[in-house]
Amino acid sequence: MFKDCSSLGPAYRNFKVREEVYVPEPVADFPGDDPFKRMTPIRGELKDIRFDDTYTYLDKSLKFKIWNNIIYFVTWFLAFPLNRIRYGLKIEGREKIRRNRKLFANGVMTVCNHVHRWDMICVLQAMRYRKAWIPMYAQAFRGKDGFLMKTIGGIAIPEERSGFRAFDKALNELHDKKQWIHIFPESCSWRYYSPLRPFKTGAFNMAYRYALPVIPMVISFRPRTGWRKWFRKDEPLITIHVGDPILPDLNTPRKEETARIRDLAHRMMLDMAGIVSNPWPSTID
Repeated sequence: MFKDCSSLGPAYRNFKVREEVYVPEPVADFPGDDPFKRMTPIRGELKDIRFDDTYTYLDKSLKFKIWNNIIYFVTWFLAFPLNRIRYGLKIEGREKIRRNRKLFANGVMTVCNHVHRWDMICVLQAMRYRKAWIPMYAQAFRGKDGFLMKTIGGIAIPEERSGFRAFDKALNELHDKKQWIHIFPESCSWRYYSPLRPFKTGAFNMAYRYALPVIPMVISFRPRTGWRKWFRKDEPLITIHVGDPILPDLNTPRKEETARIRDLAHRMMLDMAGIVSNPWPSTID
């Protein structure tokens, strides 16, 4: 049995889920023709920052290290419990990370749908108190949240061609240190949107380049019940599902293998979220 959710709007066309899956009412007019349209405005006055070869993509200063540790301390010991209380976070499949930990000795990439202001916190909780580095949309670093985004591990994706050499150098250093990398392959956040949007291919090119296992994660929603209604009745509760790691086959040509990893991650996330029919393909790149 399944539910047809097409009546929720153009961006939910042909969207069907298993009977037990909860789909929140849309909180915005999501476009049915552009899955990469940015729906969240950048807060505050925009700073004049150029993301070229002069920008510091990987900050190694003592000031950054101090703030990075402070931010993670607050995240682990304040945001994590608050996420459980306010959003009722449930984590399903986290044992797959523990069971496959030997595969992650040289680092790993996690991917997740981008549907909540705290979705990165959900990913970090599923990762069991690990730090992560997150390539992000550069423009957002110009806004009010730019400092916070950088100190939690955000790395701006260059806007100018000259910046990619410095960006690649930063990623090479992280890989040499066997760090964990997280990417939202949908590229922008659509709040409480249940369908899975197409994926940008860059994340999976990176996984192939560094021979990183890819752990697909997906956020789904539950209705707000009981005492949690004291917070905000219009905000659904959250479940994050953790999938089995996908290992890149380096004996297969890059373009072919990148597409396989991307498509497999997309299918696994659809299944974990209980989606029977999705309005978007795995990519439109």
